[in-house]
Amino acid sequence: MPYPPSRTPLGSPFIELQTVDSTNNYALTQIHAGLAEHAMAIFSHEQVAGKGQRGKIWSSSKQENIALSIILKPAPLPVSRQFQLSACAAVSVAEWFSHYAGDDTRIKWPNDLYWKDRKAGGILIESIIRNRENETGNWEWAVTGIGININQVSFPDELLNPVSLKQITGKSFEPVHLARELCQTFEHHYHELLTVGFHTILSAYNARLYKKSEKVKLKKDNRVFETMIKEVTPEGKLVVQHMIEEQFDHGDIQWII
Repeated sequence: MPYPPSRTPLGSPFIELQTVDSTNNYALTQIHAGLAEHAMAIFSHEQVAGKGQRGKIWSSSKQENIALSIILKPAPLPVSRQFQLSACAAVSVAEWFSHYAGDDTRIKWPNDLYWKDRKAGGILIESIIRNRENETGNWEWAVTGIGININQVSFPDELLNPVSLKQITGKSFEPVHLARELCQTFEHHYHELLTVGFHTILSAYNARLYKKSEKVKLKKDNRVFETMIKEVTPEGKLVVQHMIEEQFDHGDIQWII
């Protein structure tokens, strides 16, 4: 289906770099320099200082994986709907990955990509929000960083449970081609989010939720407890059930895997 003139598909333009510290950093620099545009994708064959959630480093071998950042102007979404974009990205990545890796593809709350009990990728969204006098914050930019293990088969010892698409399938892939495919899948669900709403995306998210309806061990502060994963709410809270039902925000708990 051709795109209307007012709508630019995600991944247009698609900028390919040989090496960079972080594709998210590069994207943010483009924004601050006034050179960014909505739907621009930044892909790098090598990322020497990739960023993960909560200040962690995302390790990735040269020319073997996807290191991709997509620049969005998320209006008309308000700042209060940031989880909706995160879930939209997670559903897009999981749906795309499952075409190659199969039905064992899962979303580990809030937005890690898992295959069985092993981590295949992650998402880090960094936003620019302007606060204006007498107004709520204006969500001006969202940089969606996506890292996915594609052809890498040897990982640092400190990574406990990594897996790549090559390890799953026994095949090698072209990361740039896959990244362009992923942009198309993300485009579909992002347009769905803006035009149809969040309910279908949330349903797809919960259908792929890692360990859903299974017992797991979680840790909150000094408390380790066994519980059952129920679902994720529209606000992004994880709902669990043991003797009581509890809800947690991202950062409240650690998984004991």
